[in-house]
Amino acid sequence: IDMEKKLAEYKCDTNEAVCLKLVRFPEDIDDESTTFHPEFSHQLYGDDEMAFGYKGLQIQLYYSTGNLSTLFKVKYTARVTDTFDCVEPDDVEGKIREIIPAGFCCNTDDFISLLEKEANFKPFGSLLHTYKVHNVEAGEDLTYQIHKVDISCPGFREYHERLQTFLMWFIETASFIDVDDDHWDFFLVFEKYNKDGETLYATVGYMTVYNYYVYPDKTRPRVSQMLILPPFQGEGHGAQLLETVHRYYCTSAKVQDITAEDPTENYVKLRDFVLVKLCLTLSSFSSEKLSQGFSEEMVSEAREKLKINKKHARRVYEILRLRNTDMSDEEKAREFRLEVKKRLYGPYRKNQRELTKMQKCLRPEELASHISQMDTRLQHEELEKSYQDVLAEYRRVLERLAQA
Repeated sequence: IDMEKKLAEYKCDTNEAVCLKLVRFPEDIDDESTTFHPEFSHQLYGDDEMAFGYKGLQIQLYYSTGNLSTLFKVKYTARVTDTFDCVEPDDVEGKIREIIPAGFCCNTDDFISLLEKEANFKPFGSLLHTYKVHNVEAGEDLTYQIHKVDISCPGFREYHERLQTFLMWFIETASFIDVDDDHWDFFLVFEKYNKDGETLYATVGYMTVYNYYVYPDKTRPRVSQMLILPPFQGEGHGAQLLETVHRYYCTSAKVQDITAEDPTENYVKLRDFVLVKLCLTLSSFSSEKLSQGFSEEMVSEAREKLKINKKHARRVYEILRLRNTDMSDEEKAREFRLEVKKRLYGPYRKNQRELTKMQKCLRPEELASHISQMDTRLQHEELEKSYQDVLAEYRRVLERLAQA
C-alpha cells in the first residue's frame, strides 16, 4: 500500500499538463495568462487522460500565432526513476512527436528567432470576407479576414499539418484528413494586428469541407471539421465563418445543399443561428407566410438561394414561427406546440407501423414485451420532453438573434 501511495504521486492529469500558447511577442512565452489547456487528451494519453512517471509535469507546445512555428518542451520537477529504478515512466514526449510534424524547435532562443520572421507570414488563398469585432481589452475594433485555400497553395500543406494538431485537444473524436484527396476545401480565419508598425496576421480558426458528388452533376459540400482556437472563442468568429462558407457555396450552381458530418451540440446551435439569420432575407419566410405553415415554397427557396436542405429549412421555419407566435395566447401556443409535436412524432409513428408488422410474426409473449416498451403514456411523456428541449433550443437561438 505504501508503495502504491508513493507511485500515485507520479500521476499527472494530461489536460492540465499540456500547456498551449499562441505567441505574438517574446514576452508571451513566460506570461502564464496566455496559456490555455486542452479539453481532451484521451487520443494521446488514454481514456483516463493521465500520464504516469512524473511530478510537476508540463508539456509545452507553443506556436507562433501566424505561421504556427512550434516550440516543444517537456518539463518536470521529478521523475519516478529517480526513486524507483524498476518502474518505467510513460513516454509522454513520443506521443506528441506522433502528432506534430518535424521541424519544431526545442529551445526558446531558436523559437524567438522564428518569431521575428512572423512579419513575412501572409494568409493563404483568396480573401472571401473581412469583418470587424469590437475588442473591449484593446478598446478598439479588430479586423478579421476569412480566406479560402486549397492544398496546392505554396506552403499551405506544411502549415495545415501544424494547424490540425489543435483538433486533437479540442474535438473529442478528431482525426486527421487525407489532404491529397482534392475534394477538400479549406477556410481559414485570420486577425490582422500591428507590431512595431508592421501588419501581421494571427491564426484564429478554420473549417474543412468535403465536396461529395451527387448524381448526375451536383456536389454536396459537407462540413467536416471546424475549430475556433480557444483565445478567440465567444467572439462570434464561428458564425462569421459558417455564414461566409454558406455564401461561398451559394454562388455555385452545381452545389445542391450543405450538410455536416456528426455535428456536435455546439455546431447545431451555431448552424441554427446562421441559417435563421440567412432565411430572414427570403420572401417565403415573411411573417405573413410563416403564419400559413411550412410550405414547399420555403423548401425550394431555401435550397435554391441558400443551399439549405429540407430538414434544416423545416427547423428554421419552426424557430421563426416561434418568434412570430405570442406564446401567452393559449390558442396560438397550442397550435405551435401541436405542429412541432407532429413532426417529433414521426419516428414514433414509424415504430407503430413496425409493431403492426411484428404482430403478424411474433409469439404473444414476445409481442407483449415490445408493446410495453411503446406504452402510450410513456410516449406522451417522451414527446412532451422532446418538445420542451426543442423549445429551449429555439429560444436560445432567438436570444442570440435579438442581440445580433
